[in-house]
Amino acid sequence: MAYVICDPCAGAKDKACVEVCPMDCIAEGPERLYINPDECIDCGACAPACPVGAIFPDVEVPEKWKSCIAQNAAFFATGPSGHEGAGRSSNE
Repeated sequence: MAYVICDPCAGAKDKACVEVCPMDCIAEGPERLYINPDECIDCGACAPACPVGAIFPDVEVPEKWKSCIAQNAAFFATGPSGHEGAGRSSNE
């Protein structure tokens, strides 16, 4: 199981979830943030940190946002070098 960031994040991109992710597996896209399903350890730290309630375990994504699961995976389909964590620099 991995966590998925859904539509409420679009436009918001608060990044509070990035700060609490121990794996630095949240990346920023043009409209929203995404969680790398291959790097997520399912700790759940990101979900309560999200101020817009956009993060769910993949098996609990509401029906109206099920398409976000595939969108999230597709974002990382370019390979590991295609997208880096959204909020942390290499200096941290």
